[in-house]
This record gives sequence, structure tokens and C-alpha cells, in this order.
Amino acid sequence: MMHMRPEDRIGRRLTLRDFNIFLAVVEQRSMSKAAAQLAVSQPVISKAIADMERTLRVRLLDRDPRGIEPTLYGRALIKRGMAIFDELRQTVKDIELLADPTTGEARIGGTPPLLAGIVPAVADRLVRQYPRIVIEVIEGDFATLLIALRERKIDLAIGRAPESISNEDITSELLFDDRLLVVAGSRNKWARRKKIDLSDLLSEPWAFPSPGTISSMLVAEAFHAARIKQPRASVLTSSMASTIHLLSAGRFFALLPASTVLSMAKHQPLKALPVSLPDQRRPVIIAALRNRTLSPITKLFVDCARTITR
Repeated sequence: MMHMRPEDRIGRRLTLRDFNIFLAVVEQRSMSKAAAQLAVSQPVISKAIADMERTLRVRLLDRDPRGIEPTLYGRALIKRGMAIFDELRQTVKDIELLADPTTGEARIGGTPPLLAGIVPAVADRLVRQYPRIVIEVIEGDFATLLIALRERKIDLAIGRAPESISNEDITSELLFDDRLLVVAGSRNKWARRKKIDLSDLLSEPWAFPSPGTISSMLVAEAFHAARIKQPRASVLTSSMASTIHLLSAGRFFALLPASTVLSMAKHQPLKALPVSLPDQRRPVIIAALRNRTLSPITKLFVDCARTITR
């Protein structure tokens, strides 16, 4: 008698419907809630989970006081199951794009400085060329964006990083090297000066990034490299919009990435001041999951970002 191989047995007995039911139970932490979400009866849910456990020959779910929790085996299945559904979703979108190459979507995660400069510039160029595409933009610090990338909540992550990232699940490429500039509003009294020493501005009102952020670390490094004690901040904020508003009002100063300033020059009354700072360039990278198929629109976004930052 011919024995059925494990992969054949699993391929015949596990379906996308099974995965969908399993993920719903894990998300809702309850079979009854999953049944309501999927508009099926609870016995259907229970049977699907039991069949999966019988096929895989391991226990996938445990119960605790907080509800249903995935086991070690269940968590492994979640990881692969999410990848399966994500690839299927991308496949459907690829088919739609083949039918109509002017549509599609991309989910781009970026750090605040990049979302104030490069990312909108790329999005604007793409939307002009492909008016029916959708680009969803998600803001966060780079560590948070990498988590979202691994969870397949975004397609790409763009931001400053200490170095290029290359490991078993994420790959990255250098887009460009960025540097900090001393920036003020175009109506600021210092905006007409031809040359300014950083020490001349120490008593002026400054807007600095909130403590503990990568941006605050880069600002501190800039003053340290210039051998000047960092002045007291009049405003501490992690909001790029708040910083831009303060600068535009005319009194405040800030250290901003050159890419942000150059990208916003046409739309905001900002001016990079002629202040000499030590050249401390920092890499801006674009990261993606190594074994994940990028949608055609996401690939277009990467190509456009390369062109703009070149």
C-alpha cells in the first residue's frame, strides 16, 4: 500500500478557509466571537480547528483566563498563515494591475522627517502619472516601522538608520546620505545674513526633538561635533508639523535634515541658514521583507524614490 507523504496529506486537508478561521479565532480570542465575525456557527469553527490539529498532529490553541491563546505551534502557523494571505492579496492586486496598469496601492512607512519631505515628493510624482493609484502613508520611528514591516502592515519602511539592515527576513538599500541644516522661517531676522556662526544663535528660541528619539540624538551629536553646548530648548516636540509651524512664525530655529528642507522649499516659508556645521552625514535607507513579493506600485515607488534622491 502506498503511503501518502506528509506534504500531500496537508495539501489535501488544509485550506485557505481553515487558515482564515484559525486567524479569526486567534484575533478574537474566542471561537464564538470568531463565528460571529465570519457569520458561521460555532460548531463549524470548532470542527475546523480540530481538523487542523488532527492533520498537523499538534495542539494549536490553549485556553487561559483571558481567552484563547495560540500555542508554540499555533504561533508558527500564524506567521506562515499571514504570509500566505498576504501573498494571495498581492497576487490579486497584481492581476488587477495587469488588467488595468493605472491602478494599485502601496503602504509606505516613514519617519517624521521623511514624511515631511521625500515621501510626499515621491507620492506626488507617482499620483500625477497614475491618478488612480492609492498610497497609504504610516508614520513611526524606524524600530516601530520594522515591526510593522515584519507584520506585513506596510510594504516599505523609509528612514534614517545607524547602518544598512541585512538579516534573514529584511533587506535594505541606501537611498542617500542626509545631513542636518540650521533652519529658520524666511521672515526671521537672521534669514538675510550672509554668514552666521552657530554660537551667535545660542540665545535664540530653539525647537528641538523630544528626548529619547533618534532625532534628538542627532541634534545633540551636531552640537557636540561643533564643540558648542546645546542651547536650552524653548519647545520640545516630536511633531514635524509643529516644528515647521514654529519656524514659519518667524522667531524659532531648528536643526532639520537637508532632504526635508529641500523637499519643502517650494511649499513652506523656510530657509536654510548659512551656518557651518561639521559634516555628519547619516544614511537614509529603504527596507522591505526579503522574501516578500512587492506589488508593481510599490516597485514604482522604490524606483521613483531612487530617481528623486539621486
